[in-house]
Amino acid sequence: MTEGTFDGAFDDAVKTVRFLSVDGVEAANSGHPGTPMALAGIAVEIWTRHLRFVPEQPGWPNRDRFVLSCGHASMLVYSLLHLAGFELPLDELKRFRQWGSKTPGHPEVGHTVGVETTTGPLGQGVGNAVGLALASRMLAARAGGAPLFDYRVFAICSDGDLMEGVASEAASLGGHLGLDNLVMVYDDNRITIDGTTDLSFSEDVAQRFAAYGWSVSRVDGHDPAAVRQALDAAVAETGKPKLLLARTRIGIGAPTKEGTSKAHGAPLGKAEVEATKLAAGWPLEPFHVAPRAREPFQRRAETSRALFEEWKRAYEALDADRRRTVDQLLGRHVPADLLQQLIAVAAPAKEATRSISARLQQRVAELVPSFVGGAADLAESTKTHIKGGGDVARGSYAGRNLAFGIREHGMGSIVNGLALSGGFVPYGSTFLIFSDYMRPSVRLSALMERQVLFVYTHDSVFVGEDGPTHQPVEHLWALRLIPNLDVVRPADALECAAAWAHALRRKDGPTAFALSRQNLPPLARPEGFDPERIVDGAYALSGQPDAELVLIATGSEVGVAVDAARLLGEQGKTVRVVSMPCWDAFQRLPAARRAEILGTGRRVSIEAGATLGWRALVGEGGLAIGIDRFGASAPAERLAEELGLTAAKVVERVLAS
Repeated sequence: MTEGTFDGAFDDAVKTVRFLSVDGVEAANSGHPGTPMALAGIAVEIWTRHLRFVPEQPGWPNRDRFVLSCGHASMLVYSLLHLAGFELPLDELKRFRQWGSKTPGHPEVGHTVGVETTTGPLGQGVGNAVGLALASRMLAARAGGAPLFDYRVFAICSDGDLMEGVASEAASLGGHLGLDNLVMVYDDNRITIDGTTDLSFSEDVAQRFAAYGWSVSRVDGHDPAAVRQALDAAVAETGKPKLLLARTRIGIGAPTKEGTSKAHGAPLGKAEVEATKLAAGWPLEPFHVAPRAREPFQRRAETSRALFEEWKRAYEALDADRRRTVDQLLGRHVPADLLQQLIAVAAPAKEATRSISARLQQRVAELVPSFVGGAADLAESTKTHIKGGGDVARGSYAGRNLAFGIREHGMGSIVNGLALSGGFVPYGSTFLIFSDYMRPSVRLSALMERQVLFVYTHDSVFVGEDGPTHQPVEHLWALRLIPNLDVVRPADALECAAAWAHALRRKDGPTAFALSRQNLPPLARPEGFDPERIVDGAYALSGQPDAELVLIATGSEVGVAVDAARLLGEQGKTVRVVSMPCWDAFQRLPAARRAEILGTGRRVSIEAGATLGWRALVGEGGLAIGIDRFGASAPAERLAEELGLTAAKVVERVLAS
């Protein structure tokens, strides 16, 4: 079916979006033109008839969210933002994919005004959309309901998104929870980079999503009347999230490349661009904006401004208690004396740090209203259930506990969506070994500078008998290597309290906890010790700066280092012991402060995991003691002996090297 029109302004808007996308990719000589060309009509329909946005108030908490999960089609959202009046001038579209531009190759939240999430790794945007939709329902349940928080989420996804497992996990949970404020359009163009989807993808997507509990409909993506009817029906329907399967033709209008993979991941080329524009009756000049193209967006923005004013009046009419609740949610409020309050309930004892953390988390839940989250079917083991917090369920969103099921991939992308809402400090929890399943989401959380807490337990080979499949070895360093992610591995109750304080104070990035299954002894500290020093990332437990040896350890190995220092002292060695619960925070300290903490002695690192990262710290003459192999199935005590992580074995290594 050929495309029709509603009015000249709408048609001009669609064609302007289409050809701005083409021209941006052509100017960069890099990018994906075909998908934005095909989706222009659907996207303009969403933006000009459904999306609630105010360009001058891009952070309005109750704005609707637009998620382009297929982030490779980024020129689509840049063109929309420009026409909608956001702070994205045409010159920035001309600088697509260039150094310092506001139009990077894939959309980045915080970098481009109006972009709601960073997308590109396929499937992640679907999970973010589920999290954003869930956040709307959870905020409404806490703040008095509509119209204060009733925003909708409109998402567009591609074949590639729906092939990725993370999308399936998130969509399954979204259907289970009945998130009917989520409308997702599936760009069913049957083309991927390597050719047609017949190569690898023949499932019935409609049946799959229907089985997830979604309402599913089909539409010709190039029939404006049908698209309008389908979107209107989807927005009006209640009870389920909605998926529109929109059959489109990638690169529509391109004489030789329409409907082929050649329109997907490369510029059309000068001759094809000219032929496409001539066939559409479009001026050949690059980056042409039709005179009436902005009109539909301006009309929608005016409608949204009226809704924004209504929202402000509703907010101002709140009583003092409810306004305080809303302000604390949106501000992610944390008490100024949080660390002191956590120390008061830390109760030093020989205990697993996962158990200490669980006790602290209950206090966090009392003090931080925006704190919510759950586990990947492991709450009993990770001990992350908020007591008395209630469970989130279909039609009941006031709870604080989320049952993610055995869906680590989906959990990561959904908690990112919750954080992107602006009203929550979310956490997701599982065993450290399964951080591998979550890594793409953790990395995106760090890239997006979102305050997300990843609570990982069973943090080393000392989980014991479960064996190497469940014993993390390389994972601590795999996580530490992610920029802007703070990995905290506390050694006792006081360090656990500092870890939670650090994570909740840190507004511009995620924090990963690595917590032990086995019991750890409380540590003795110098008289007058200031717990705030722990938040620096490292501090001296004992010994002078000029000691001949400095033992640097994390988590369960700090106690080993303390015992090893005592044994070395009995042999006449002077030893300084440094606990380093957060390598990342330590690295941000000034060089002079780092040197002061470490002292001048020969450095020895001790950690139950891979040693490669530590070698940079201990230096050429130092010693990195750890585990550069997979573990084994055995009791923890036997593993410590066999793998050289007892105090006596550490002393042997130090004296022999």
